Amino acid sequence: MNSAQPSTRRAGRTAWLLAAAALLVTGCSTPMDPRGDSRLQSAAYTTNRPVVRPTRSVSSFSDSLMCMDHMLRAAQLPTTLITSKQVVDYSSRVPVAVKDMIITSLSQMSRLSNAFRYVDYEVDIVRQDTVQNLTTILLNNNLMQLQRPALYVSGAIAFVDQNVVTNRFDAGTSASRLDTGYSNSRTATVIGLEMHLGDFRTRTLIPGLDSANEVVIGSGSQGLDVAGRIGSYGVNFNVGRDYALGAGGAMRTLVDLATIELVGKWARVPYWQCLTLDQTHPDFQRQMRDWFAESGGVGQARLVQSSLIAQGYLQAGTDVLAMDSPALRTALAQFQVDNLLVPTGVLDFSTYERAMRHFVALAPDGSLQRVGWGPSGPTSTMAKSATTAVAANGLSLSSTEAQPRRLDMQIENTLPPGVPPTFEVGEQVFASVTVSRTSHLYCYFSDPAGNVMRLTPNNVNTHSLVAANQAVRLPDWMVPNPAFIMDATSPGVERVACFASDADAMPRLPAPLQGAGLVTVSGYHGLEDIDRAFNQALGEGNYTRGEMSWQVVPKKAPPPAPAQPAAAAPAAAR
Repeated sequence: MNSAQPSTRRAGRTAWLLAAAALLVTGCSTPMDPRGDSRLQSAAYTTNRPVVRPTRSVSSFSDSLMCMDHMLRAAQLPTTLITSKQVVDYSSRVPVAVKDMIITSLSQMSRLSNAFRYVDYEVDIVRQDTVQNLTTILLNNNLMQLQRPALYVSGAIAFVDQNVVTNRFDAGTSASRLDTGYSNSRTATVIGLEMHLGDFRTRTLIPGLDSANEVVIGSGSQGLDVAGRIGSYGVNFNVGRDYALGAGGAMRTLVDLATIELVGKWARVPYWQCLTLDQTHPDFQRQMRDWFAESGGVGQARLVQSSLIAQGYLQAGTDVLAMDSPALRTALAQFQVDNLLVPTGVLDFSTYERAMRHFVALAPDGSLQRVGWGPSGPTSTMAKSATTAVAANGLSLSSTEAQPRRLDMQIENTLPPGVPPTFEVGEQVFASVTVSRTSHLYCYFSDPAGNVMRLTPNNVNTHSLVAANQAVRLPDWMVPNPAFIMDATSPGVERVACFASDADAMPRLPAPLQGAGLVTVSGYHGLEDIDRAFNQALGEGNYTRGEMSWQVVPKKAPPPAPAQPAAAAPAAAR
């Protein structure tokens, strides 16, 4: 009787298994109705989209590129045409677009200084696109002129040494009912990049203008395995975590560093001052991320509030704790545009890091530390190292008083050093103006007789809002058809003044100043009258004024042509 019970139970289980198999076979033989999955599939439109906001690609030397831009502008270098060869990866292990990274680095060093313009011409048939094909057709038919660059960049990914250093540890235990295992490994790979600067006219590499740098990328993993047996059943449990530093970010760091070195050596400027910023520390952003997590939502808002007020994006007393405030979103968006971030108007880590990065300095032991941070944010007292970093980037921060907007104007013509700007009648004048933060900009020209006209905005560029640290060219010689040209008209002193304000000043100005640009403004004599009109419309302290002038002299008479020798008299016939 007892021996029959197990047989009965086994038979019951077998019956259940056979029944389940029959149901499975029956279900598989019937086609599935896709309409039953319509609710699930309808979510694919939104599930297919990313859930993390895109961010700007930032390297350890992004601030150094901005520093170089200011340094090249201060050196008043003329615009130079440059191009580059394809940067070859002989290892085939770093599939990145190094040439495009070079273009980006040169562009970021030219936003303010206009130091470089990249000549985009591809000779490789495989890489040619529609624009290149059209260019070739126009060149062959003499319908297009291609300017010859002065410089070119050459280089290659010299080597990729994988797993140069490997550290591995494995351990485990074994018993009748329990098995455990633990693994830990670390590896390091070295990437080398070599770049050179060449003279395009002679296709020779300039001695000394080279850069050879290496970077280490690493990876690591940890794992834990547990296996056990309870009676006739087995249980397995496995956890692990891994990280791998990508080659793309490492190559961007190498390219930025190499480009700064090449340009600095070629321009003969102290480029090393831009490479010693505290922001170039490899752990800078990781440390900022830790502080961002520690401060929490309210703490982040208070810290960024102090920085935005100090830089003039918010007025003192603004309550930014209301994160949906229109004033806050506008200030954040303007700050993000001026700092090359994606303008979302949302306080994210990238915005926090840009707002607070100038209040971080290297400690004597080489670690990063907060500098000038009070209980509610940055204070006006900063250590010397932080002040140096701020000054190198053209910034000055203080939480006690908002820093005024700075307006910088300069003549772009190549002039002898130490000599007042002087032009002959008919000679073209090129100038540029920049503002320290996003502003509405209005520029006026005054001739020696006092006649005034508005240069910008005009009928071609009707917008007055300009971004920070973006060179506004007067005239815009970078476009094929500028709205105007600025020629020295008559002997005397010519002047240009620009006015910058937070709000659009045009509706508040008198009617004659609201007219079309590039025409003489009636009823106004000299730039002083324009200044008084802005003062009455906006009020003292609500706008910033900058001015530059140059002397116009009569055109020199061409030197007399050398006297031709008298023709010899023909010999008399004999």
